Amino acid sequence: MSNDTSTIDFEKMNGLVPGIVQDARSGEVLMLGFLNPVSYAKTLESGFVTFWSRTRQKLWMKGETSGNRLRILSASTDCDNDTLLFCVEVEGDGLVCHEGTVSCFTRPIALAEKFRTEKKEELRG
Repeated sequence: MSNDTSTIDFEKMNGLVPGIVQDARSGEVLMLGFLNPVSYAKTLESGFVTFWSRTRQKLWMKGETSGNRLRILSASTDCDNDTLLFCVEVEGDGLVCHEGTVSCFTRPIALAEKFRTEKKEELRG
C-alpha cells in the first residue's frame, strides 16, 4: 500500500474522507468511518484501520479495546480520490458494531412499494 497522502483528497470534507470497511471473505459492508491524514497514515503504517473520531476528536483504532481489529488485506480509493475502501479480515469474535453485530448496517429502511415493484420488473426483463 502506498503511503502517499497527497493522492487522497482530504479537502472536500474539511480534512476528512469516508472509509468504507468490507469483509474480504464475504463482501459484506461492515461499517463506515472517517479518516484524516494522520489516521490514514497510521492505518497504512499499522495495517489496521484507524479512524478519526469526530465525536471524541481523537484517533481511534477499531477494535482496540474489544479485540475485533480490522486487519487490512487490500485498500483502494474511488475515482475522485475522496473515499477509501478497506477490504479486511476481522480479528476476534468478528463483531464489528458496538451494538454487538457483525455489521453496523442492520436497520432496514422501508421503501415505497413503487420502488420495490419497479426493481422486480427490471430484474424480470
